[in-house]
Amino acid sequence: MSEAKAKPTGPTPPYFETIAGELAVGGKTVSALVDDAGDTPLFVYSTDALGARLAELRAAMPARLAIHYAMKANPFAPLLAWMNRRVDGFDVASGGELQIALDAGVEAERISFAGPGKRDRELELAIAKGVTLNCESEGEAERAFRIAEQLGVKPKLAIRVNPSFDLKGSGMKMGGGAKPFGVDAERVPALVKQIIAAGAEWRGFHIYAGSQALDADAIIAMQAQTLALAGQLADEAGYAPPHVNLGGGFGIPYFPGDAPVNLLAVGGALGEAFSALPASLKDTHFCIELGRYLVGEAGVYLCRVIDKKFSHGETFLVTDGGLHHQLAASGNFGTVIRRNYPVAIATRFDSKADEVQTVVGCLCTPLDRLSDSAMLPHAEVGDLVAIFCAGAYGASASPVNFLGQGPALEMLV
Repeated sequence: MSEAKAKPTGPTPPYFETIAGELAVGGKTVSALVDDAGDTPLFVYSTDALGARLAELRAAMPARLAIHYAMKANPFAPLLAWMNRRVDGFDVASGGELQIALDAGVEAERISFAGPGKRDRELELAIAKGVTLNCESEGEAERAFRIAEQLGVKPKLAIRVNPSFDLKGSGMKMGGGAKPFGVDAERVPALVKQIIAAGAEWRGFHIYAGSQALDADAIIAMQAQTLALAGQLADEAGYAPPHVNLGGGFGIPYFPGDAPVNLLAVGGALGEAFSALPASLKDTHFCIELGRYLVGEAGVYLCRVIDKKFSHGETFLVTDGGLHHQLAASGNFGTVIRRNYPVAIATRFDSKADEVQTVVGCLCTPLDRLSDSAMLPHAEVGDLVAIFCAGAYGASASPVNFLGQGPALEMLV
């Protein structure tokens, strides 16, 4: 028996079930899913969970608000194809993501492209396909003008605005102060006039202040500031924006003590704000872009216990997974203090948690901890471990080739 003191784990998402004592996704046990895939480690993404999250969001938000998927969270092609039939648009952050979206059947007119450092070839692809470019600087806009002239087409250009505010309590601040993202707000009106004078199709503003916030009041305040800024910029430029992307910011509960965002509060406040818009925004099309919030809790990472070992009174479950697939769960993706994601012994999902066990991966580094001193059911070699909240920033945001390990399998069910 382990002598280590148990550390708390995050809350298990509410979208999963138990069948014959095992964790189940989409009506199949994890053992059956692993058999179908042929191996572990395996990411499983639940369409039931995705659908439930989208339904909750649609019900809470104003009908006027469009929902875009920020595919940086998870670019798995079958998931994109599923999303394509259910969301209103897609936001990409590189030429590579743009091509993946196009290959998955997403129509170019439903895609917007943000991100600093766009290469000329990426601008050319976006302009040629008719994608909306969110310009991150005056220099980028000028390059877009030149490339569009060479192609003989009219580019669709919006402006990524660097606001003076950020999202309070955000896990990742994208606005406020000096930033590599967007054009400082005071310079935006001049760039609007330049874009229109150049004969481009003016598409509006993209204002993204932060991400991974759980505080509804902070999100409500950020959205109010965003709407006020959009109206101010429209008045100063003398042109109403056809579109305004309000950003995202909705977080998901990863850690002990985290609680879900109060969607009804956010949606109600946004509806009230829409009913009191200034004249310059009365006909504007609004959207939010969400990645993690749409897909994060719909994914589970499954790895198999290869060895069980004991060291100085502690029990270690050594798995075939690791930070090369789940960098965030290991605490090495932006967190200052490592805390445990939701974790379970998936093949003993309904068993009593009675043993403190640390789940580690197969990499030769002490950083490779998937769960630290968690109270879990007794596990043995061959059991499957589940790391939850694995649908976002997992497979594509981790160093898959570290130590030659290679990628995990992925499955949409």
